[in-house]
Amino acid sequence: MQRIITEIERVAEMILGNTESKDDMPKQPVKSVIVSTIERLQHILFPGVFEGGNIRGASSKNRLSVMLEEVSNDLVTQIALALRYDLKYKNSGQEAVDNAALDITRNFISKIPVVKEHLETDIEAVYNGDPAAYCKAEIIISYPGIYAGMVYRLAHELYLLSVPLIPRIMSEHAHSVTGIDIHPGAAIGKYFFMDHGTGIVIGETTVIGDHVKIYQGVTLGALSTSGGQNIKGIKRHPTINDNVTVYSGASILGGNTIIGEGVVVGGNAFVVKSVPENTRVSVKNPELQYKNNQNVSAYVELDQMEFWVYDI
Repeated sequence: MQRIITEIERVAEMILGNTESKDDMPKQPVKSVIVSTIERLQHILFPGVFEGGNIRGASSKNRLSVMLEEVSNDLVTQIALALRYDLKYKNSGQEAVDNAALDITRNFISKIPVVKEHLETDIEAVYNGDPAAYCKAEIIISYPGIYAGMVYRLAHELYLLSVPLIPRIMSEHAHSVTGIDIHPGAAIGKYFFMDHGTGIVIGETTVIGDHVKIYQGVTLGALSTSGGQNIKGIKRHPTINDNVTVYSGASILGGNTIIGEGVVVGGNAFVVKSVPENTRVSVKNPELQYKNNQNVSAYVELDQMEFWVYDI
């Protein structure tokens, strides 16, 4: 047993030896607090939906005010921790960091009505576009695309305010819960509909217009990230204009790739060049092979129109 304890101490010393000293390493924002903040913001954005009762009575304003105050207090603390990772604040006094965190939090709180407005258009797009949707409350409570979109829109506002770490913590939490990976730096318009959603990836410099619908497994990504930090800040991801539909499994890649208004991109398409407006893009007609026990093969060519226009 003593040999095990000795080995444990040796490994612990090696790990600590490869880590920055406590004086050099700032404290990190607390993930559990950020996740709790997301939950309270969800209640704020959809009052009465998650509390199990109607809060539109006389006390509704007070209840929302209390939740907003709680969110603000937690955000000020977490943002102050995150700002230590910004070189601009690395050597600043605590008072300057706290004041910056207060200003950022105030600006973020002022954007919540804008986030709510955009989310309401997303819910409208889902309700109008999904015949399986029973009601808007069902969409708010249970649709992963709406949850991921909510977290993205909140994280995006913090991203625009140049808050380190926290926006990505938020988006990766939503990713782990829904399977939808939206970088908080992406710019997404109104009436955004992610149908089913699982496996969707939207990169940092993606720009998406209004009334865009994308299905599960869609990637809006970069052609290459081999340049690493040298290509940081360069537009690496595509631009998707208004009224575009992208079916499942499609990949649209590259910062110079622009998908024109009204385009329909078929399932499993691989697009690395711009597409003019009102174009339909699909892969070449696929061929299915069938074999029976006598090893007799039959080939069936799928009709192109049937291949890329479908819903689930």
